Amino acid sequence: MKMSLIITIIGIAMFVFGLISFYSIELGQTTPELRLLKNIGTFVGISGMGVGLAGILLYLINKNEPTLKEHSEA
Repeated sequence: MKMSLIITIIGIAMFVFGLISFYSIELGQTTPELRLLKNIGTFVGISGMGVGLAGILLYLINKNEPTLKEHSEA
């Protein structure tokens, strides 16, 4: 369960990095380095959404469910 929390935090960090790099660089940049950084930020941000979702799903799948106790009264 601890690993799913770490994966979720990494996914959130990737998403935030992607948002920062995407919105901090203007749209009409002509220098190839800045366009490349913006495209990398877009890719990392979208990948971060997937990694964060995977961490949440791992947490939900590995969550221990309480056992049902059946009372049989005959």
